[in-house]
Amino acid sequence: MHAAATESRSAALRTLLRSLGQIVLQPNAFTGACLLGAWLLDDPRLACAALMGAVAANVSAVLAGYREDDTRAGLHGFNGALAGLAACHFIADNATAAAVAILAATATAWLLEPWSRMLRARGLGFFSSPCLILTWLWLPLAASGTQPASVAATHALSAAQWGSGLLAGFAQTGFASNALPGLLVLVGIAASSPWHALWALIGAGFASVAHLLLGATASSFDAGLLGFNGALTALALADSGVLTMLGGVALSVVLQAAAAHFGWPAMTAPFVLATWSVQWLEQRPAHGAGATQPAHRNDTARAAATKVPVDA
Repeated sequence: MHAAATESRSAALRTLLRSLGQIVLQPNAFTGACLLGAWLLDDPRLACAALMGAVAANVSAVLAGYREDDTRAGLHGFNGALAGLAACHFIADNATAAAVAILAATATAWLLEPWSRMLRARGLGFFSSPCLILTWLWLPLAASGTQPASVAATHALSAAQWGSGLLAGFAQTGFASNALPGLLVLVGIAASSPWHALWALIGAGFASVAHLLLGATASSFDAGLLGFNGALTALALADSGVLTMLGGVALSVVLQAAAAHFGWPAMTAPFVLATWSVQWLEQRPAHGAGATQPAHRNDTARAAATKVPVDA
């Protein structure tokens, strides 16, 4: 009896950590633990928000009767974690942020099934889109929008600044900042898949350089705001080839720059829209030939789970 209870608690913990790991498209408990450590280093409030959101979403998925295998892989919890992080990031009051985090995370779980089914029919994955939809709904009511990024001349960056800025971009995948939390996130990705870590570094570096050439400030780079969408896009398109991946990253740069110009709180929307565009373009020849859509493109998070074995 005691052994069964211990095993059940261990399985629940691994599910929770995989939900966090799926934020960077890695269904790996160690990756999730690294993200949790990154939030604790940067701001323990972020860690609490992510855990609240992941728990709320996973409980809702169980109550809704979603597939147990998908829940264990973290597919039903990571948008809840992101919703919690968004609430913590945009709302200063702790009580209000906690309430919004739980409600939004629960809503992402209930939205997930019909929304992902509609996207699968078009050969697209859901990525962080449920979190984006819910956050955009409450954000005008509960928090002030993000300010447009200022444009200023960018001075030459030192090697240390380049390294710190790239790592900070990995921290920004979970609304954190600074190089050390970003290093923890990168270590977590590398532990799950060294190749994915390499592609993410390439994506973050390419996106950062492109943003700087477009006139983004060095302070934005230092905060990690220029690289995180590029890193996520590279992770999502890691199996599509280097040129396709770089094309997706370039599109995410354009979309993020446009959102910053108009002062829109884009968050990870550039990554989602850029990857959807590439997935749609990749499937157009298949539709023209009357071929069926490849199963591994139908569900983004499930595709990530098949690329990297779920840890024991």
